[in-house]
Amino acid sequence: MRIVAQRVSRASVTIGGKLKSEIGLGMMILLGIEEADNEEDVDWLCAKLTKLRIFSDENEAMNLDINQVEGSFLVVSQFTLHALTKKGNRPSFIRAARPEHAIPLYELFLKRLAEISGRKVLSGEFGALMEVELINDGPVTILMDSKHRE
Repeated sequence: MRIVAQRVSRASVTIGGKLKSEIGLGMMILLGIEEADNEEDVDWLCAKLTKLRIFSDENEAMNLDINQVEGSFLVVSQFTLHALTKKGNRPSFIRAARPEHAIPLYELFLKRLAEISGRKVLSGEFGALMEVELINDGPVTILMDSKHRE
């Protein structure tokens, strides 16, 4: 399971011209799920995100987590995080999980992130064509892969 976590001052998802979700201060999470992912990957990433100290304190040092700044999460599924680009110019997405495996894990991720963090967790819509807007604060962008925990 791969994520791109971005510290945002605001972010939103629009689907078919209608606003689906919007947050102010918080984290925009792009979530890529592969066939090898399971509940352990979900739990590990949700725990890491909840404790991730990427928000500025009074000295402008990244010392605060999402609870300390009373932020929210916006999670968007993004299978393209598992793109393979070694051969040719057209990415291969063979490592990305099929919907029957990915959707339950995506829904579990949303649920567990809310449970573990105690914060508001909004989302896009799995498989939809989405327009994502965000103001990346910093910019701060963190990449994490649950298969590289060590």
